[in-house]
Amino acid sequence: MNCKDTQNLIHGYIDGELDLVRNLEIEHHLQECSVCSQAYKNLQALRSVIKEGSLYFKPSMTLQKRVRSSLRRASKTRYIPRVVPWRWLTMAASLAFVVLMIGGLIRIWSIPSADDLLTQEVISSHVRSLMVDHLADVPSSDQHTVKPWFNGKLDFSPSVADLASQGFPLVGGRLDYLNNRPVAALVYQRRQHFINLFIWPSTHHSDVDTKTVTLQGYHLFHWTRSGMIYWVVS
Repeated sequence: MNCKDTQNLIHGYIDGELDLVRNLEIEHHLQECSVCSQAYKNLQALRSVIKEGSLYFKPSMTLQKRVRSSLRRASKTRYIPRVVPWRWLTMAASLAFVVLMIGGLIRIWSIPSADDLLTQEVISSHVRSLMVDHLADVPSSDQHTVKPWFNGKLDFSPSVADLASQGFPLVGGRLDYLNNRPVAALVYQRRQHFINLFIWPSTHHSDVDTKTVTLQGYHLFHWTRSGMIYWVVS
């Protein structure tokens, strides 16, 4: 037992709140340490002054009996523990879990797929070409003029078909940007409507059959042939 421990326990020692071992240790330390012994004497003197002075209130026997009687009645009062509605808690936890699962599934379902994002890109490029009146960087109905124009501008050579005999005359071609890369855009016309055909290389070697999408009033067709991706929008 050192001085610090004694100072921390001295009040409990004076009030008789310590166990036998602690009491013996403090008594032994007080016999050897004059500083702690003097502190103990000062506290004892202060305790005596407070107890004997006017600040100390000594309850009457009547008040003491009333307090003891109240304590006995309180101790006899039956304590009724609150019953925890475990079944309701379990149901609430299950419901919360289901809500979280549904919320997670809704977020997953609401995330657009790569095809959905690409569809939006194609529509945006088509609308942009009509709004700024910039259908073609090389306006020409001659496929032999449009095809060589792309040389050196792209890392592939797009095929340019002449579809005038089928009622889709060639208007021209331009560079565009889709799917995080430059692509070739060929423009055809059907009566008063313009059709954009976007072409770029595929990262997969397998062919993909034609798929049809209708979105926001636009009709789209896309497929993969011989290592090239084709998207048509009108």
